[in-house]
Amino acid sequence: MSVSAPGSDPAAGFLRHGGRLAAAKRAFPDAPTPWLDLSTGINPRPWKGARATPADLARLPDPEAVAALEAAAARAFGVAADRVAAVPGAEAGLRALPRLLGARSVAVVSPTYGGHAEAWRLAGARVETIPADQLTSTAAEAVVVVNPNNPDGAQHEALEPGDRWLIVDESFVETAPQLSVTPRAGGRLIVLRSFGKFYGLAGVRLGFVIAEPGLAARVSAQFGDWPVSAEAIAAGTSAYADAAWRERTALRLARDAARLDLMLTAGGFEILGGTSLFRLTASPDAQGRFTRLAEHGVLTRPFPEQPTWLRFGLPKTWSRLAATLETL
Repeated sequence: MSVSAPGSDPAAGFLRHGGRLAAAKRAFPDAPTPWLDLSTGINPRPWKGARATPADLARLPDPEAVAALEAAAARAFGVAADRVAAVPGAEAGLRALPRLLGARSVAVVSPTYGGHAEAWRLAGARVETIPADQLTSTAAEAVVVVNPNNPDGAQHEALEPGDRWLIVDESFVETAPQLSVTPRAGGRLIVLRSFGKFYGLAGVRLGFVIAEPGLAARVSAQFGDWPVSAEAIAAGTSAYADAAWRERTALRLARDAARLDLMLTAGGFEILGGTSLFRLTASPDAQGRFTRLAEHGVLTRPFPEQPTWLRFGLPKTWSRLAATLETL
């Protein structure tokens, strides 16, 4: 992406998804560094346990190590290990499912993460976006629900597949574990889980598809004998076994989200919703504020169809955000 041309919308290059820090540096070359990237919902204080050893990195991952990772994740999720397939990020899982399921029509409960609709369109399916209250009435062969939802944190309860495929993306469910349907995954119910967001290690690229054993095996076959990296295996196997860290972190994130609410409200933003990893806000001048924040080296997430929205992740440096908000 090149620097924004005169008269163009500076936010236009950041409407697809968060995390485009290199593009932000090019678009706002005079911004102070280091950047404070709040454009994603990733824990800014990651889990700091085991990593891959030099020996691990020098060889191909052992399929038995992948199986141990899936077993550790299964225990944390409360489901049998033969229903869990490790994939290189929840994104990879959601991209594989349209091809594997073969449904020709899908309804995506929206507004939500755009990758789901895009994946189904690329697979040739007819895609409709529906509000939550039409979830049970759609005639589509498959339904996708993100729970809790990104970007507004909406929560859906009593999800049942009925006679269609139901894909529940639980990428942020560690912030609201009571919502999880992972233990019931099977039949026509499929669940996606993300490791990197809650554990703050998005770069290791680790996620899971949880489904009935036959479908889980088909997902695994799509990625071969080495579906994830040595780093993902080492971090995931250890982190999922660390229940105490998980409980402490959930409490800390809830406190931090409340602190962010106060800061953003004082800065003139309306809180629309979110999870304890991100907050969705509204402001009449959201696009202008996106630009001014970026000029101060703070990257947020704008939205193409909602020009008054901005999403904020949790900051690693609270004083930096506070000082920037005072300049708006």
